[in-house]
Amino acid sequence: MSVKIHYQKTHFITSAPDIRHLPEDEGIEIAFAGRSNAGKSSALNRLTNQKGLAKTSKTPGRTQLINLFKVDEGCHIVDLPGYGFAQVPLELKKKWQQSLGEYLQRRECLKGLVVLMDIRHPMKDLDQQMIYWAIDSRIPVQVLLTKADKLKSGARKAQLLKIRKDAESFGGDVNVDVFSSLKGLGVDQLRSKLDSWFAPAFAHLLEEDLDNDVDSNDE
Repeated sequence: MSVKIHYQKTHFITSAPDIRHLPEDEGIEIAFAGRSNAGKSSALNRLTNQKGLAKTSKTPGRTQLINLFKVDEGCHIVDLPGYGFAQVPLELKKKWQQSLGEYLQRRECLKGLVVLMDIRHPMKDLDQQMIYWAIDSRIPVQVLLTKADKLKSGARKAQLLKIRKDAESFGGDVNVDVFSSLKGLGVDQLRSKLDSWFAPAFAHLLEEDLDNDVDSNDE
């Protein structure tokens, strides 16, 4: 039996400037990261079928805090601050970058990282840095090439194949798929990936089901 997670029940818990202000380091967290305007908020809203779960903005850099959402018992999604924008002071950029690195390298309950990139402008320096941070911490990575509806089918496929080939050079557990919040492209694949990452949180339920099945057979 596999556990079906109902992402539409996801709700906001808290915002924090750094990991010291987050709740206890327990359960399973999956983080979403990406350059400002990569479509992170739209992807979270599409994933959960909630239009206003994550606030979207045309102004890069709106997400300045680590935002925590509860998906199910012991399962959380973390919306990390956008990176790579030019409209904020350098000191603030450095502070956010430090918070990102600290979260990725020190948060024990982080079990997966979703890195979102505009399919037309993928694998910028900071995107690659995020992936390397995750690999160094032995965290699997799901790359989403967002705004895939902006490219025609042939160009979309060619870009996907190119980025998948590039991803092989990272040497870690890095998966790449196309995604469109507008068209719903790649949403099922994303949910399936998150299901597999969250699965250990439901291990006790699966064990109980197996025990019940055994007991039933014995009778």
